[in-house]
Parts: sequence; C-alpha cells; structure tokens
Amino acid sequence: MAGQPLNQPAEIPAELDRWNWGAFFLNWIWGIGNSTFIALLALIPVVNIIMIIVLGARGSRWAWQNRAWRDAEQFRKTQRNWAIAGLAVWVVGIGGCATMVGSIPYVLKGSDAYHMTMDRLRADDRVKAALGDDLADSFWVGGHLNVNANGAGDAQFSIPVHGAKGKGTAYSTAVRTAATWGLRLLVVRVEGADAPIVLINEDHVPIPNAAIGI
Repeated sequence: MAGQPLNQPAEIPAELDRWNWGAFFLNWIWGIGNSTFIALLALIPVVNIIMIIVLGARGSRWAWQNRAWRDAEQFRKTQRNWAIAGLAVWVVGIGGCATMVGSIPYVLKGSDAYHMTMDRLRADDRVKAALGDDLADSFWVGGHLNVNANGAGDAQFSIPVHGAKGKGTAYSTAVRTAATWGLRLLVVRVEGADAPIVLINEDHVPIPNAAIGI
C-alpha cells in the first residue's frame, strides 16, 4: 500500500539488526533523534555504563520499531550518519582531553617558579655530586600553579630529575608576593640514598627520610 512504511510490522530485517555505533557513541542524543527514549537512561550515573552497551546491541532494533522508514537504504544511511557523527564527537573529545592533559607540563615548566626551582637545583653542589652536572628534568611533572589577579600566588612541583650519576625527584614550594616568586621549600630525594637533600626549608617543615609528597 502506498505510504505504508517498510517497518510495519516492526520486525527488523536480519541484515539490519546489527551493532549500532551511533547509539553506542551518542546514546541519549541518538535516542532523542530516533524516538528511542529509553536511551535517556544513559543520563543516570552507573546505569549509563550498562545502557550504552545495551544501546549498541539493541539500538538498531529499537530505531527500526520507533520510527517510520522509507526503505532499508534510508535506515542504513541514517544510522551510518549517526555512527560517523558519534565517532567524530568521541575523537574530538578524546583529542581535546589529551591536549589539555599534555599541555599541563608546558604550563608548569613555563612559569618563573619552575625555572627558579631548576636553576637552584643545577647550582647546588650536593645535587651535582649525587646526580651529576648534567641535571635534566623529565617531560611529565606534577604539582600545581596558581596566580591571582592581585599578583599573589603559589606553586608546588614534583619534578623527576636525572643526570649521569643517578636520578631522583625534586619537591618544591614557592610563594608569589608582589609579582615576585620566592622558594620556601626545595628538597631532592635521590634514588638509593638514605636521606633527602634539603636545599631550602624556610618554614622548617619536618622532612622525613621516606619519599615525601606535595
């Protein structure tokens, strides 16, 4: 009959009943676009982990039942477009997160507090004796950097360092006052050494022999 949609009755052809990547990637968004409102369960924490898998497995069947399709080709093309859009969103999202995480070391290392820390380490005779004159830092560093609008701020770093004689981790705390950084704490924990090298401890913080955190 003219105007009769292909999916009446609502039994999906076997060749179309396959994993739906659009439903898996975009879950509740795909659900709204395909009149499959059970997909809104993907907005519920914990339940969403299970729901996105269920949507991937049963999404094609539900979409076929809940919308009228002109023919199988329209269904395939529409679900393929959803899959492409979902993949693009995930790629962009993962790429954005990776870029953000990867930029953290650059932000920390670009600060005056970080340069001050590394300069002090490289100038210390005890550090040279333990690690070598060619002291270098690793790409990944930990810590945080905070600068307020009034020029005040603080920074803490956990810096893996190495040289020709060994490797270790430097821990530092710096405070910014009137746009000027000052080191308050600088300690190096050398691998294999019994005690840390304390370069600066302005606040007389107890320094344990075990590895310290910031």
